[in-house]
Amino acid sequence: MNILVINSGSSSIKFQLIQMPSEALICSGLVERIGHKDAILNYTRSNTSIQQIGRIETHQEALHKILDLLLDAETGVIQKSNEIEVVGHRVVHGGNSFSETALITAEVKQEIQQYAALAPLHNPSNLVGILVAEAFFPLARQVAVFDTAFHQSIPEKAKKYAIPNNFYEDHGIQLYGFHGTSHQYVSEQAIAYLQLQRSKIISIHLGNGCSITAIMDGKSIDHSMGFSPSPGLIMGTRSGDIDHSIVFHLVNNLGYSLNEVDKLLNKKSGMLGLTGYSDLRDIQAEAEKGNAHCVLALAMNAYRIKKYIGAYIAAMNGLDAIVFTAGIGENSSTLRQLICADMDCFNIALDDSKNEFRTQNIREIHTDASKVKILVVPTNEELEIAKQAFQLVH
Repeated sequence: MNILVINSGSSSIKFQLIQMPSEALICSGLVERIGHKDAILNYTRSNTSIQQIGRIETHQEALHKILDLLLDAETGVIQKSNEIEVVGHRVVHGGNSFSETALITAEVKQEIQQYAALAPLHNPSNLVGILVAEAFFPLARQVAVFDTAFHQSIPEKAKKYAIPNNFYEDHGIQLYGFHGTSHQYVSEQAIAYLQLQRSKIISIHLGNGCSITAIMDGKSIDHSMGFSPSPGLIMGTRSGDIDHSIVFHLVNNLGYSLNEVDKLLNKKSGMLGLTGYSDLRDIQAEAEKGNAHCVLALAMNAYRIKKYIGAYIAAMNGLDAIVFTAGIGENSSTLRQLICADMDCFNIALDDSKNEFRTQNIREIHTDASKVKILVVPTNEELEIAKQAFQLVH
């Protein structure tokens, strides 16, 4: 069975065509910097790699480019659209409506649209991916895998907000959690790699969107994002945690509308607001040149993560391993070093030489004396989505 996986992020689309149940990878690719003049499309099949650089304004335009490559006479891997039997989609917000993978129907699409208000950078892009895939692959079954599903195990004491009970009971206002597909995949990989029977793991997903999860015995028990993917860590364009009174101050005293505040906190803040850049590679390059704003932004980013690590060690009463994953988590030795510095009180010690070494496999980057393991685990949300989609339709 050929399963095409479409993983639409806030500024990127990852895709893989996977043959199941063998898990054989037929082709894969990534579109980065959507909305920028120098967007990058990478496409790989067998021993052939293609890179295109140029303006890609929207997720819809990016998906059309991806699908053209799949069907291309020279570079493609399929001749007809009916060779794709299932399309698996990452969907960020499923609220309380979806605790597990679901076949996509008109009702499911309506629910995804309704939750777009809570995940404005993601659910609309996820829905575009679904609609384009339905048009290109009309005979394929479309499957949604929800980021929020992995976090259904978070206990009430951690997911409930200290506001009147009826908002939780009647309106579903609570912590939902996100990046669940990634956190689930890398934590399972780490547990298997370390051969742990019982486990206390902190998974740190760092990309344009960033989150951190406390995972006990393979189950999420707390998470940095909340009702929406906006709170928690400092992200590419999102502020992360912020005093809610600032919202009222912006509206009541500085003349902002609520829509302007929403756009400010979700699309103009985070690393972009602090530095003028949303891509960490640009920020690190500027920091190396002595750009004070970029140096401070990196320090702030790491400091926020360190606070969450301390909180989750307390919540779990211990820690076996820290897992870094996603684009920044896997590739930024600079940020990993800043995060793990001065953590000896928790028996966390990074090996600088191991931290600089790169490989596509799971790797340890802690010192021999560190009691807490520090791992870099490449995430593969696409494979996890393919596995869950196959289990649903098989």
